[in-house]
Amino acid sequence: MRVLWFSLWIWLLGAGLARADGVKVAVAANFSQPLAAIAAAFHRDMGHTISASAASTGKLYAQIKHGAPFEVLLSADDEIPARLEAEGLGVPGSRFTYATGALLLWSPAATVVDAKGQALRQPGVGKIAIANPKLAPYGRAAQEALTALGLFEAMKSRLVMGENIGQAFQFVVSGNAEMGFVAASQVMQDGKLKSGSAWAVPANLYAPILQDAVLLQPGRHSPAAQALMRYLREPAARAIIQSYGYQ
Repeated sequence: MRVLWFSLWIWLLGAGLARADGVKVAVAANFSQPLAAIAAAFHRDMGHTISASAASTGKLYAQIKHGAPFEVLLSADDEIPARLEAEGLGVPGSRFTYATGALLLWSPAATVVDAKGQALRQPGVGKIAIANPKLAPYGRAAQEALTALGLFEAMKSRLVMGENIGQAFQFVVSGNAEMGFVAASQVMQDGKLKSGSAWAVPANLYAPILQDAVLLQPGRHSPAAQALMRYLREPAARAIIQSYGYQ
């Protein structure tokens, strides 16, 4: 009987260790806050932990190309995951859209940005932060919106460019820019604006920001990585994603 109980204890210990696997995630800067909330729910529901590195999608792509051992990429677009699959760095057939991003013009001051975006046309408007359009899909979306409004060329000298959407957001928070084009997820929670004033940029002014996830080759045989890919489609994760302003 003692041997039987000892064997059962060893089995349970092994099962517990299997449940406590970690997954290394490369995450686009705009999704870092939602991922933190998802990580807590994922650990609670599945027993796995998430170790995340946030940066612009372009920078994450370069790191993956140079051998960074990420197991899952949560991109800010659908192009980079497709490219990684084509290059053999992503697991074929694993890619899917986990969120559709929304672009806001935002200021931490309550009266700076109006609900129709006319703040962009006001005389004396100061610096405006955007993410680098060459590296960050939200920066590209901001450039597309300004171009569609006929404002991009006139505003070039007033644009403060961040490496990613996280840095663009910090430029506004720190006062280095009066307002900025940010991801809804950075300033919204539970479906509401957390602070300041904002204009929801109409979706017809920029190409849809389809944010895809892809399982990377280092995570091909990882139970935790595979579990995270499934969990992102579950109601618990979907509710968190939507609460941060994603469609």
